[in-house]
Amino acid sequence: MERKTRAARLSGVFLLIVAGVLIAANILAYRVNKRFDLTENERFTLSQGSARLVSQGLEDNLLIKFYVTRGLAKQELFIEDVSNLLGEYEQASNGKLNYQVLQAKTDEQKEDAKKAGLREAAFGEGSETADKATIARGFMGIVFEYGSETVAIPIMHPEQTQGLEFWITNKIREVRDKADDKPNKVGVIIKDGIKLTDKTLEASGRYTIQTIMTNNFPFYKFEDVDLKDGEAAINKDLRGVIVLQADKDWNDKELARIDEFLMHGDKSLLVIAGAVNMKPSDAKMKVEISTRNLDKLLSGYGIEMKKESVLDWGSSMRIPVQTQTGGLSWLIAPGVLQLQHDSSAEETEQILDTAFAGFFRQPEVAFPFPSVLAMHPEKQPGAKMKAVARSTERTTVDAAATQDNSLAAQRRPQGEFGQRVIAIELEGQLTSAFAKDKRPEGVKDYPDKTTNGSRVLVISSAQFLCNPFSRAGNPPPMPPQMAMMGRMGGDQNLQALSMPYAQKYLTTTILVFKNLLDWMVNDTDLLAASAKFGSDPNLTYSNVDKPQVDLSKHSEEDVAKMQEDYRLERVNLQRKVQWSLTAVPPLFFALFGFIRWRRREDGRDTISFN
Repeated sequence: MERKTRAARLSGVFLLIVAGVLIAANILAYRVNKRFDLTENERFTLSQGSARLVSQGLEDNLLIKFYVTRGLAKQELFIEDVSNLLGEYEQASNGKLNYQVLQAKTDEQKEDAKKAGLREAAFGEGSETADKATIARGFMGIVFEYGSETVAIPIMHPEQTQGLEFWITNKIREVRDKADDKPNKVGVIIKDGIKLTDKTLEASGRYTIQTIMTNNFPFYKFEDVDLKDGEAAINKDLRGVIVLQADKDWNDKELARIDEFLMHGDKSLLVIAGAVNMKPSDAKMKVEISTRNLDKLLSGYGIEMKKESVLDWGSSMRIPVQTQTGGLSWLIAPGVLQLQHDSSAEETEQILDTAFAGFFRQPEVAFPFPSVLAMHPEKQPGAKMKAVARSTERTTVDAAATQDNSLAAQRRPQGEFGQRVIAIELEGQLTSAFAKDKRPEGVKDYPDKTTNGSRVLVISSAQFLCNPFSRAGNPPPMPPQMAMMGRMGGDQNLQALSMPYAQKYLTTTILVFKNLLDWMVNDTDLLAASAKFGSDPNLTYSNVDKPQVDLSKHSEEDVAKMQEDYRLERVNLQRKVQWSLTAVPPLFFALFGFIRWRRREDGRDTISFN
């Protein structure tokens, strides 16, 4: 009896000690307010780039006013999340940033909020029984005051919490650049062909890539560059220039002007063009293979643009189509590549280099209709050359002068399989693409090398900034006198396909383009904030091998059976993962408890009484 009483007392003492330790740890954690974020993209804490912006990038004090509407449970949780995030900004700023949480109650406070750029709105919340709803009217937005400038996020929706840091950080950058007069000017060379102002993002034709960038990231200024057939030089004040797909050939003087601009040093050239040429509003999606003489410039930088289109049968876009019998068949678009980062791949075989600034932490990016690039680093010994995007190993090429890329076309792999490079980065001390004695008249007197490092990036997907199905399926522009009647005509099937493409890929494309602009102006600190806004990629099944189809040996029935077996194997893998996650943790804890119980029982058996 005495032994049991003593054991009970000891157990009570131990419980009190454990409880005291837990209470002390909780109190300490509450006062320290420190979180450890082990996620790959710093999802739950402030990214290092945002922290550097507010700690090192502000010359003046920044005041953030967070206007809120209280009284609803959903709003309160959202307010707490935003306040915690603003607190991390304040803590990282070394005293340069302060924030306030305000509630506009009086008419004067409401008027001040509206003058600052906020929008008043009604916020609602339904009851659990859905028989009544609570409505509150007010503000939910942020005002940024820095120097003499003020910008705002007019309205924030509690249901949309994705990318909070992304928008806040970019607004801080916007108000800073406005107040400190630090415009980032990027030139867009005007040539007949694809433009940033083309309405090719979705079927309605309401948006352009340039308006989206200008409205959301106004600290970037786009300036049209007219080379006047090579007679005009490019403005030296520009941080970089963008070259898009042209409908006609570049002449030698125009190419020399671009080379002249890069040789000034600390400049950037972004080429989003390839050898695959497709006309807009062409539902047949006919292809003409031509480099438009752009290869003359790029080859001087050690980047060869081949007259071959890339057809990737391992990462192609697959589109479900219902048959007349009610079944489901698939249309395959091997020219539309959906590339994902492969964590198990070697650097020389990596499909999507997510360490590169433009694709930073973006797990999946679409490349419509690219052509083949090849690297010749020996031509640029003072610079570093790197492939940042490749097709998969299940890739063939087509070198025909004209090609049919319509979805109705029955295409099968022809030729040898192998990876092909479709995006190359070059950075460092560049050598001119043209020797002085080979430069055209009037464009001879510029340096042979850059004094400061310049940058070149070539993405051989001409429609990278477009929605290829919208561009091919939308009707041609209406004459001015008929434009008021709205858009008429076009291919309805392609317009329908443009919607899922836009929903799945265009947000990532816009984020990548914003990252590419950061790369152009050599300001890559904020890439981590951009990574928090991306969508989840398609699932990958690295342990399930895709069927190796050889059309010379396999019939259509064999191919269909192989694809069905591949689908069933993926389903089985999903089921195994599901049951593993469901059963293994409880079994582990049960086994741990059983072992502890047995050790305790064995310990009792060894107790001796003297």
